[in-house]
Amino acid sequence: MSEMAICAAAGSSGDVLISATDLHKRYMLGKRTLEVLRGVSLSVNRGEFLALRGASGAGKSTLLHLLGGLDTPDGGRIHFGNQDLARLSPRALAEFRNRKVGFIFQSYHILPELDALENVCLPARMARLDARKTEERGRELLKRVGLSDRMDHKPYELSGGEQQRVAVARALINEPELILADEPTGNLDSHTGREIVDLLLSLRAERQTTLVIATHAAELAARAPRVVELADGLAR
Repeated sequence: MSEMAICAAAGSSGDVLISATDLHKRYMLGKRTLEVLRGVSLSVNRGEFLALRGASGAGKSTLLHLLGGLDTPDGGRIHFGNQDLARLSPRALAEFRNRKVGFIFQSYHILPELDALENVCLPARMARLDARKTEERGRELLKRVGLSDRMDHKPYELSGGEQQRVAVARALINEPELILADEPTGNLDSHTGREIVDLLLSLRAERQTTLVIATHAAELAARAPRVVELADGLAR
């Protein structure tokens, strides 16, 4: 099924995976209050591919962190399916992040002391999944992202594009329902960036996983069937 067909089917079904209502988030900078989000409401259907666009400082990363349970809003609600994230205990919220959400960051955030396979398998180890099956799946994912000959390499032995491929594989190891990618091509040259996006969209389409990408790049945003603009703390 094509990318557009998957997203069209998701949009017509009305099967909402995650919804945010009237989100507010502010930070204190010395004596000054910086309001990053001022009442953002957003819903994403299962299987949808959505791009969040906005200038640097518009709140894209903040919104992704809230949707993924990495941070909590100062106001508003976030529901994942029928689950209110605000009602989860810290332990339950950590389990939610581990099992339901795959994160891909601009700076990769892979651990320097672990090799590629160990980095990919880490979320599954934390979830205490079967060790043998975890390693098998980790190897399969690294082969899928073109790193079959780099599994035992440490991050310092990998290029930026290869490190981001490790991050993509790691995000998929627990078969999450939602992938949140924060400027996933921001530290890559344009050619490598396109390769990473092609790979991510291909893997996502195979599993019909919901994908939300935050980006300021018009070329990347144009590949999404739906784009939400963030400006002045609001979604448009």
